[in-house]
Amino acid sequence: MNIATTRFGTVEIQEADVLFFEAGLIGFVESKRWVILADTENQAVAWLQCLQDPSLAMAVVSPRRFIPNYQVRLTPSELEPVSLTDVDQAFVLCVVSRNENRLTMNLRAPVLVNLDQRIGAQIMTTDDQPLQYPFANLSANLRQSA
Repeated sequence: MNIATTRFGTVEIQEADVLFFEAGLIGFVESKRWVILADTENQAVAWLQCLQDPSLAMAVVSPRRFIPNYQVRLTPSELEPVSLTDVDQAFVLCVVSRNENRLTMNLRAPVLVNLDQRIGAQIMTTDDQPLQYPFANLSANLRQSA
């Protein structure tokens, strides 16, 4: 199927690529259907594109790519929305934000995805993870869309 996006134009995806977020994402509770799109210019970044709103896309990264020992500490009840029994079964992403001249990732509210069942949830952790973890300086040659 084809989806219209304001950032990437028309993109062809498979129905099996659609992720369902029962509670939406933080700040976007009405947006329940998403797809992960690769960034053609930077393989460290992907985009979480909303299917209901063509203008809504969030840059996401795997936190373990930048912090190899990053761990999400969740209770069993926090894993229920994604039907997981162990956090190691989850595909973990962090939302990227631009803060001044740096890119930061939100380690306190990771996005968990159960790839087998195509469901996800953004979970607010209660541990001491930083809300804005700097991981890249912006330079002139870095895409400014993140």
